[in-house]
Amino acid sequence: MGFGACNLALNGMDFLINALSKASLLILSLDPDLMGIVLLSLKVSGIAIIIATAIGLSITFILDLRDFSGKNIAVTIINTCMGFPPVVAGLVLYLLLSRSGPLGFLHLLYTPAAMVLAQVVLATPIIAGLSYAAIVSADPAIRFTALTLGATPFQASLKIIRNTRYAILASILAGLGRVMAEVGAVLVVGGNIAGYTRVMTTAIALEADKGDFELAVALGMILLLISFILNGTLYYFQKKEA
Repeated sequence: MGFGACNLALNGMDFLINALSKASLLILSLDPDLMGIVLLSLKVSGIAIIIATAIGLSITFILDLRDFSGKNIAVTIINTCMGFPPVVAGLVLYLLLSRSGPLGFLHLLYTPAAMVLAQVVLATPIIAGLSYAAIVSADPAIRFTALTLGATPFQASLKIIRNTRYAILASILAGLGRVMAEVGAVLVVGGNIAGYTRVMTTAIALEADKGDFELAVALGMILLLISFILNGTLYYFQKKEA
């Protein structure tokens, strides 16, 4: 039993080392299939985070600038949506975009546009919620001083946003990290079509299921590198804010 277990462990290590070496060769050779999946992932998530940032910061600005009945409820809803299950978001969008759904006439289902929409839905609450939390926790003296010096409420809000810019940038990076690692929603609305809607996370799931561990490991290594860069940048901005 001891020798058998040892042999199994050695075989497992050989398998892991072999997969890592082949995956590294795929990355170094800039394999066309690999690069196509990576570039599509970056394109979809990049467009999604730009749209989500525009919407999220607009929501943040409105919440900061105006007092209205139901504001606390609105903030609660945003905070709740920050943890919105991706698969549920994908299911809702699928029902909306399917041929028999209310938005079926747009023919967006199983397209990159549907994937962008899914990621926008997931990233927007994160950006809005974290940005608003940063603005609320800012020193009240900033707004008071600006208003005392003759600034309008709009200008005072801009001043606060300027002073919390690193925290806001951190919220954007947090949203980007969420969508880059997302698989459920984009799989449901994108269909994981090779060369069209297959991104890194969905490709890893498919290739691992097929037993093509080289491509799956290569994509995993790239995704981990991107995650490391995002988290390093996020930490930098958080330290700047502190």
